[in-house]
Amino acid sequence: MTDAEMIESPDAGQQLARLRAIMHRLRAPGGCPWDAEQTHESIVPNLIEEAYETVDTIQRGDHEHLKEELGDLLLQVVFHSEIAEGAGRFTLDDVARGISEKLVRRHPHVFAESNVATTDGVLQQWDEIKRAEKGDEEKPYLHGVGKGLPGLIRASKLQKKAAKVGFDWPEESGVLEKIREELDELQTAMDGEDPEAVAEEMGDLLFSVVNLARFRKIDPEILMAAANTKFEKRFGEMEHLLKSVGLTLEAATAEQMETAWETAKTDSQASSNS
Repeated sequence: MTDAEMIESPDAGQQLARLRAIMHRLRAPGGCPWDAEQTHESIVPNLIEEAYETVDTIQRGDHEHLKEELGDLLLQVVFHSEIAEGAGRFTLDDVARGISEKLVRRHPHVFAESNVATTDGVLQQWDEIKRAEKGDEEKPYLHGVGKGLPGLIRASKLQKKAAKVGFDWPEESGVLEKIREELDELQTAMDGEDPEAVAEEMGDLLFSVVNLARFRKIDPEILMAAANTKFEKRFGEMEHLLKSVGLTLEAATAEQMETAWETAKTDSQASSNS
């Protein structure tokens, strides 16, 4: 089947190949100038944005739009693969083959002779196979963990991996005490008016809060997204309250905004409890 025929194909079993053919046509001579100009580097923001939008639909339980967002995310994989194929580096088939072979290698309890039967055992086995594959046995244990990830997510991954070898608090109370300790150290740094020390202690405090989230088995990035959403919603309610009395955000005083904020907060809590 030619690319032109594939692009028009209604066959349910051919839709991934159809998507690949469409992407190839878009970047071919006579296709879309924008698509043809893109590089791996230029569409990195698109990849990040689509990943986060997919996460957002999952967090909101929006299954109607999850299919659409997964499609947008899949497009990024196909797009990068098409760019690489045009440069003679690898193809979408190579990408699929690589992940298929990795899954088989890292699940010997399913596809080979390993007798691992628990989730913890599977995770430890996965980590050992991964380190062996990458030749990391002689490198520092945390070498390469989460490189390129946002700070909160990487902090959680570093902590989880350290915990696998027993470097962890025995109880949650220890994490809470560490947070209090870091808060005190931050206050000391602020009292000393040392900008570098303040920044360092802020980082330590955030790292400790991430540790508490890990103990509670909550993704810190999800926590942050929820906090952002709550702030955005409550700020909008505050703005609405100010407008109802003829005030704009620019014209309102700090005290008027604080009063409206507390009213929005109280209304929100009452609504949640009703």
